[in-house]
Amino acid sequence: MYFLIKVLVTAVVIAAVSELAKRSLPLAAILASLPLTSILAMLWLYRDTGNEHLVVDLSQQIFWALLPSLLFFVLLPWMIRWGLRFELAICGAMIIMVFGYLLYVWVISRFGIHL
Repeated sequence: MYFLIKVLVTAVVIAAVSELAKRSLPLAAILASLPLTSILAMLWLYRDTGNEHLVVDLSQQIFWALLPSLLFFVLLPWMIRWGLRFELAICGAMIIMVFGYLLYVWVISRFGIHL
């Protein structure tokens, strides 16, 4: 039952962004740019474990993992404006982002930072 509550709360947050975007793109963008997934994950992790150190570690890992995800938000609009259909653009942006993550993880590991 608890797992279903977590899924429901998380799904409602995502659906709320989608619905808000139909009415106000700026507000939806602000809501979507908030680290809602991260905050929910930290809340659920703390609720499940009571371990603040795990939350700290998760927060730091999220910070280091955030940078390559920005590739997606740069590439998607560029690809659509370039003329790719939405489906191809979103897939292409995700694929390039994955390769960006792989490269990024390799580079930061050279500096002793491990995800």
